[in-house]
Parts: sequence; structure tokens; C-alpha cells
Amino acid sequence: MKKSARVIYCCQECGHQTPKWMGRCPECGGWDTLIEEKPAPSDRSGRGGGSLSAQVTPVPIDSVELDEEYRILTGIREFDRVLGGGIIDGSLVLIGGDPGIGKSTLMLQVLNSLSKRNQKVLYVSGEESIRQLKMRSQRLNAVSANMLVACEINIESILTTVDHVKPDVLVIDSIQTMFSPDVTSAPGSVSQVREATMKLMVMAKQTGVPAFLIGHVTKEGAIAGPRLMEHMVDTVLYFEGDQNHVFRILRAVKNRFGSTNEIGVFEMKEAGLAEVPNPSAVFLAERAENAAGSVVTACMEGTRPILVELQALISSAGFGTPRRTVLGLDHNRVSLLVAVMEKKLGLNMAGHDIFMNVAGGVKVSEPAVDLGIASAVASSFLDRPIPEKMMLLGEVGLAGEVRGISQLEQRISEVRKMGFTRCIVPKSSLKAVSKMEGIELIGINQLAEMMDLLF
Repeated sequence: MKKSARVIYCCQECGHQTPKWMGRCPECGGWDTLIEEKPAPSDRSGRGGGSLSAQVTPVPIDSVELDEEYRILTGIREFDRVLGGGIIDGSLVLIGGDPGIGKSTLMLQVLNSLSKRNQKVLYVSGEESIRQLKMRSQRLNAVSANMLVACEINIESILTTVDHVKPDVLVIDSIQTMFSPDVTSAPGSVSQVREATMKLMVMAKQTGVPAFLIGHVTKEGAIAGPRLMEHMVDTVLYFEGDQNHVFRILRAVKNRFGSTNEIGVFEMKEAGLAEVPNPSAVFLAERAENAAGSVVTACMEGTRPILVELQALISSAGFGTPRRTVLGLDHNRVSLLVAVMEKKLGLNMAGHDIFMNVAGGVKVSEPAVDLGIASAVASSFLDRPIPEKMMLLGEVGLAGEVRGISQLEQRISEVRKMGFTRCIVPKSSLKAVSKMEGIELIGINQLAEMMDLLF
């Protein structure tokens, strides 16, 4: 009697595999995410038979010769900044973001800029036809003879095309639509995404052709497919922003060839995405003067200091349980700082609603903005505005002490460029900052000192 083919059940959220179906994934807890799949043959990579012909000869690392690092400049400075200075040969870059955020638009503009620099580029779409790509390119004014387009989902056909065309840069839109005949599951499944990414990674490393993979995101905001895909690629970029706002932020969360947490700021216009060379000026352009609850602070995004406006609104709670609504900041961090202010400063905010927001849709997570959060909350609670041309920097501890922060000199330089004349900073960090003309630095050790200076 012939033995039936073995099947496995694979979670479409995390990639966990189990020999039997379950309603809930034991790894990530997702409901109804296990899909039946047939495992790929074990010998299709040539290793199943134990052949010695594919053996690799290791070499001493000190004998490896390195050429001078070569980067391809795209001509879009914000994009080059996020990549660490340009595109590295043979790199694999994953770009994720919400639907309609502008991922395909950005990549078409990047390829158009490269094609104008005599680079042959290939854009492969599994979601749009060639005519649709031409219509989109005309709208973006991104039409060039060096830009080749194709509509294909078979990863083997794409690799054959790349071998024949030999492009300088390859873009796959999107990786979830790619299909490998070696895997029996449907396109978009964990097995298909993993297999397609692996083959593209091997192609990029062997040929030196840099490849960009556009990836969809789940409702939780993570790139759809296994987390293994993010480990396989060299760089992971997330395109952030609200569709109702014109600003988009391209953030690097992983980069083997540059700084992580670097960001590039773009503005969505009718003709595509435009660079924003000075984000601080844009985020502070509409700031109201002498408004209670508004304060300016500086956060570091990679190597770039950016000035942002923190807004706080404290009002009497209309119901029994006060509300705590926070946008753009860590909710737990704000709650912690409010508790410190109630304990150390005697501000009774237990019966008040607290709303906090970062203007412009920016997300700030570093503790260096603690002093700005505390001053905004106190300003709104007392209904007294922060003095004009004043900004605050510093981390606040549970005992009410103001702790030192990193890269203070870079932040102060950006503050001075934007016209601020006074800055409250941790006293412990003043030793590492050289004297600067045009701005007064005030060092404090305790949160209570901030209250005496401002109010």
C-alpha cells in the first residue's frame, strides 16, 4: 500500500510549522492562521545525496582582499542617507509600509533617477500590468529608456531575465506575489515568501546586482511573512506616515552597511514624493506662539538631530476614570513621568484627562525628551506657556533627578540654527559641550529646578 504524502501546517503570521492542524498557533497565538502545505523535497538543493562536489573551501580571513567600498548614488539624498550613503553592490533591501503609503512611487522615482545616471534598472511587478506601470510613470515624470519593466510572478523566470538583461539594480514589487514552482503552496504563503527571498538573496550575492524587495505589512504593522525574511536581507526600511498627512518618513530599522534608525523625510505631492532637506523647519512651521502645553525638544534620528513640537492638553475628567491618550510617544513613559510629577512636584493630576501628541506625525521613543514631556504637561496643567525661544532636553529618573543624555552638542547646534536662545539641559552633560555663541545653556539636576525656571 502506497504511503500518503506527508503534509505540514504552517502559520501564515510567524512561520511556525506543526504536523497537525490547530485552531490557534502555539507560537504567536494567531487564530485560524495554520494552512496546509506540502514540504519541499529535501534534495532539491543538491545536499540530500551528500555529494562532495559542492564542498566550499574556507580561506583565512586575513588573506581576503577588499576593494574600496563602492556605493551607487541614487541622486535622492534622503534615500541615500537612509541606506548609509548609497546602494551597495549585491545588497538585498526590504521596504515595508502600509498600502498606499508610497512604496512603489518611491522606488519608481529612485529607478528613474538611476536611469538618468546611465544605470540600467529593472522593475518587476507582480501586481500591475506594463500599461499600468507606464501610466504611473508618466504621472511621476519617470520615463526613461534605461528603465526596463516586466510583469511576472514566477521567480525562476525573473532570475532567468536578470541573467539575460544584467541590470544594475533590480526591484521586486511585491515579494508576497512571487511564486516558486518548487513549492506547492499558494503565492503569499510563508513557504513561498521564504523561498523567493532565499533565491533572490543568492542571486544578489553571486552576481552583485542589488535588489529591492517591496513587502506588504500585516494589521499589526509588521512585514507580512516570517521574521526570517528580515534576518535574510541586508537592510530593512519602513515607510511610515498617515495617508491623511503629506509627510512620509523612511526609517532604517536594520542596516548592515550603515547606521540604524536613520530616517529620510519626504513630502507627498501630486507629482510624487519630494525631499524635505530641513525637517525641523517643517515640523515647527505651524507652531502657535505663547500656547500653553507646547514645547520644543530635539530628538536624534540616527546621525541627524530633529526638532519636534510636543503638545499636551490637561483637562478635568468628565467621567470617573481619567483618560490617557498619547500619540507619537511611549504611553508607558508618559504615565511614568506624570507619576513622578505628582509625587515630586505635588501636581495633583489624578482627576484630569491627559492628551499628548507629537506634531507632524513623528514618533519619538528616546528618553532624552523626558524633560520636554514634563514641561509640556506642567505648562498645560498650570495654563502658563513656556517662555519664548526656550527649549528643553534631558532624561528624568524616578527620583525626579535630571540625567545626562548623549550627543548633546549636535542637538544644541540644531537648536541654535532654528533661532532658539535658551536651552535647559542636564548639568552633568554640560562638561562635554563646548561654549557656543548665541545660545544660553542652563544646567539643572532636579525636576523642581525646571519648574522654578519656567513658571
